[in-house]
Amino acid sequence: MTRSEPRRALLDTSVVIDFPAARVLEVADEVAVSAVTMGELHYGVTATADPLVQMRRRRRVQAVLDRFEVLPFDVVTAEYYGALATLVRQIGRNPRPRRMDLQIAATAARHDVALLTRNAADFAGLESALTVIDLMDG
Repeated sequence: MTRSEPRRALLDTSVVIDFPAARVLEVADEVAVSAVTMGELHYGVTATADPLVQMRRRRRVQAVLDRFEVLPFDVVTAEYYGALATLVRQIGRNPRPRRMDLQIAATAARHDVALLTRNAADFAGLESALTVIDLMDG
């Protein structure tokens, strides 16, 4: 890929929560989020009883919706999810506690974009299926 071509990436929830804008721009020109990440963010709004925290989290959800394309988790993405869960199981890891991460990874794989994360270990075993970029490196 030449530099003139846009480098597309999907943001993991860990990146959306603590968005290192400068670091993201070093590795991607176009970024999107998964509908799964949006679900996690919406859950975060209701996971606290503190109304001020809820308000801040609602604003974050709206800012994400305003700023990024949201890629759906559709039937084709579900097929990718099944394949990725199998890859994880084949290396001896239990895919069940990683369902959300695997759904986000499946979204990246389905759309053939890199996955930007702050928790690369969550995606161990998926290297043959997608590019995972750890923003904690460098």
